[in-house]
Amino acid sequence: MPKKCYLEAGEIVGTHGVRGEVRVRPECDSPEVLAGLRKLYFDEGRRAIKVKARAHKNIALIKLEGIDTVEQAAALRGQMLYLDRGDLKLEKGQYFICDLIGLTVVDDDTGEVYGECTDVSHTGSNDVYHMRTADGKEVLMPAIPSVIRKIDVDGGEIRIFPMLGLFDDEN
Repeated sequence: MPKKCYLEAGEIVGTHGVRGEVRVRPECDSPEVLAGLRKLYFDEGRRAIKVKARAHKNIALIKLEGIDTVEQAAALRGQMLYLDRGDLKLEKGQYFICDLIGLTVVDDDTGEVYGECTDVSHTGSNDVYHMRTADGKEVLMPAIPSVIRKIDVDGGEIRIFPMLGLFDDEN
């Protein structure tokens, strides 16, 4: 069962127009993701607010319910908006980072447990999964099909093929 969590949707970076619209720099994949939402949250998910959003270049322009003047909008600058992960539908093979963190990393062939996924970094070409081994060592795994064989969020595992060099040539 996926974890209930609120994800950073974007930071309010300015105002747009005089009717209370805000400019939001997305923390999610794109401004188009925000444009599809009708509700966002303040205070890490504790306070819901209805929204009308649209993508504009690399930002989202969002009208927040009850914010009707440029002064009210300007007072929100710097605040983070959150989204309920249940409001987004992911395509097959896509995962929320909050679902990956804490999964056990297991050798797909032998069943050997290597450690736990602790973070995900985004690079230009592919994501990188951070794993902490039992002895506290951090290992970086490229999130590519030849290494990451299967992700089973419900089963709590990431099954990998440990390519040469992944563990300092120990394999």
